Parts: sequence; structure tokens; C-alpha cells
Amino acid sequence: MTTPLLESDATRVAEIGKYQVLVDPPRADLHALVEVAAQVAQVPMATINLITDTAQHQVAAHGFDAAVCAREDSMCNVVLHDGGPVVVPDASRDERFRENPFVTGVLGSVRFYATHPLVTPEGVVIGTLCVFDTVPRELGADQEHALVALADRVVDLLELELRTRELRRSNEALAAFAGQVSHDLRNPLTAVTMSLSMIGEQAGADEGLEFLVARALGGAQRMQSLIDDLLAYARVGAELRRVPVDLGAVLDDVREDLAALLADATVVVGELPTVLGDPVQLRAVLQNLVANAAKFTRPGQAPHLEVDGTRIGTMWRVEVCDRGPGIPEDQRERVFEPLARIDHDVEGSGIGLSTCRRIVEAHGGRISLTNAAYGGTCAWFELPADR
Repeated sequence: MTTPLLESDATRVAEIGKYQVLVDPPRADLHALVEVAAQVAQVPMATINLITDTAQHQVAAHGFDAAVCAREDSMCNVVLHDGGPVVVPDASRDERFRENPFVTGVLGSVRFYATHPLVTPEGVVIGTLCVFDTVPRELGADQEHALVALADRVVDLLELELRTRELRRSNEALAAFAGQVSHDLRNPLTAVTMSLSMIGEQAGADEGLEFLVARALGGAQRMQSLIDDLLAYARVGAELRRVPVDLGAVLDDVREDLAALLADATVVVGELPTVLGDPVQLRAVLQNLVANAAKFTRPGQAPHLEVDGTRIGTMWRVEVCDRGPGIPEDQRERVFEPLARIDHDVEGSGIGLSTCRRIVEAHGGRISLTNAAYGGTCAWFELPADR
């Protein structure tokens, strides 16, 4: 029975291909890791090798210039599927390597040689983390253990880059889809709304018909709001304008726009900073957070909001706190997912907070929720300080 490590060349080549290391420029994180490997082993040279069906690619090297060699000349190819680390004090005395061109002087004069397989989560060996020297030496148990851990970290870095790239493509596809759908829906919805309005004008004294038209118009307006939210979500990926933005002045505009919603609300405003960013998109963040704080109230109580800013190191944190019913801790991350809603009795599309997160992260910041005084919720976001 074939073990997971005994993969075909085609499988290994496919695994290597998905990481795109052979086509992208040399990566600084991999170079840093091989430097650490050399320091751990106390040797002058270290490399990360990826081995295809025909060649060995040194994708990061320390102590010499990375190169590509034929697979049959590779020392690591000999022990690629041994199932674990291979440590050779003197390669010139080892029958597996004594005739290898990297040992004989044709391509190198390797004596001490230690290699650790790079195994993907699918169990495919794609290459090695290798350390070596031109003089014989030994590895201590702690050094060998550390090199095994570093080999695992190489794969972790490759996987992280892969997942990040996949997530970026997924987000781009989602944004494109949302933009197209919202665009395609806008024109027919406008026609429906106009037709309903004309029917309403002709309803006259027919209260039943007037009620039905008003109800239909309300549904159309909610759909229009959802389309607008989708379009805003899709547009966040566009290039940002970066200018000084006075968040205090932005909040003044937001309060004016939300005057009807805030009519009975108490709004306490502290010091808000000036940050570098896109004024339109940052206004959308504040407007979403303030509107949410005003909507989520306890029965029989008027909205009470507190908006304040605090400098934390190189970041400004802005908090919008309410005295509403609060959000359970296990739901605070879910509310940032598109279309997620906690309270279906409160109007909304469930897209606002996900849009806020996209905007804040595009500005190099972060956003989350925490407990507020009186059992409410504090929505906060952090942005890099302008100076």
C-alpha cells in the first residue's frame, strides 16, 4: 500500500504549482527563515529546495546564491521520501552521496549535510529545508528538533500565502457579483416604484388599494436600500482617496443626515481625531455605527449614544457606544459577515457592518464590538494616526 509520502511526480508538481513560488519573485519571509535555520545549525549555508519532476529549485538560500540544478544531481532527491530528517556528518563518507557532484567538487564540496522534508497538509513531500557545511560536524538533539519545526514553518508560510491569495480572489469575485447584481436590479426596480406611485395617485378613495400600494412601495424601498448597500459593499475594493479627514466634522454631517432617527436620542460626543483616509468611506463607517446604536434600544427607552476617540500608540480608536440590549459575545464576529442579522425586528440589510469592516481594513485598521456600560454595545474601530 502506498503511503501518503510516496506521491507521484505529477502530484508533487501540482502541489508546488499551487504555491506559485517558482513564478513569483523571491520571498523575504522564506529568506529570513533559511537564515534562522543556518543560525540554529551553526553552519554557513542553508536553503529551501522545491523538487519538481526534472529539477531542484533553491527558492531561498543563505550563504550562497540560489540556483536550479538537474534533479538527478540533487542530494535531497536521494532521500526525498525517507519519511523524516536525514543528518549526515560527512557526506564524502556516505555511500549515498560520496559520488554526488555537490560533494565531489564539481558543483560543491559539501561535507556536513542535514535535510528536513517539506510536507504539505495533504501529505505530499514537495521539497526540503537543507543546511550544510564544507567541513564535517554533528547536530545536537535541540538543533535537530528546531530544524524540524522550521521545516514545518516553511509549509505554514506557503499555506498562509495560498489562503490569502484565495481569499483575495473570493472577495474580488464577491464584490464584482454584488456590483453587477445591484446594477442589474436598479433599473427594473425603479420602473416598479414609478408604476406603484402612479397607481397610488389614481387609487383615490379606495383605501384597500391605497394600503396595498403603500405596502408594495415600502417593500420596493427596502429593496432599493438593500441594492444600495450591496453597491456600497462592492465599491469598497476601489482605490482609496487618502486625505486628512476630521472625524468630528464627519460626525456632525452624519448627525444631520440621521436627524430623524436621532430626534429623541441623547448623543454625547468626545474628542474625535483627524486621520488620513477616504472621507466618503469613513463617513459611511460612522453613519452605519451611529445608525445601529440609535436603532438598538431597550423597550421604552430613548437612544443614548456616546462617541469618543482615544489615541493608542500609533492608532486612533473611535468608539460608538449605546445602552441597548447588547450583543452576545459568541455573535460579535458573525455580525460582520455579509447579510448577517441578530435582531430581525430591526430594519436593515445585514450588510452595513461587513462594509464597515472592508473599509476599515482597507485603511490599515481593524474593527470589532465589545461590552458597553449599562449592558449595551460599543462598536469600535482603529485607524493609523495621521502623525
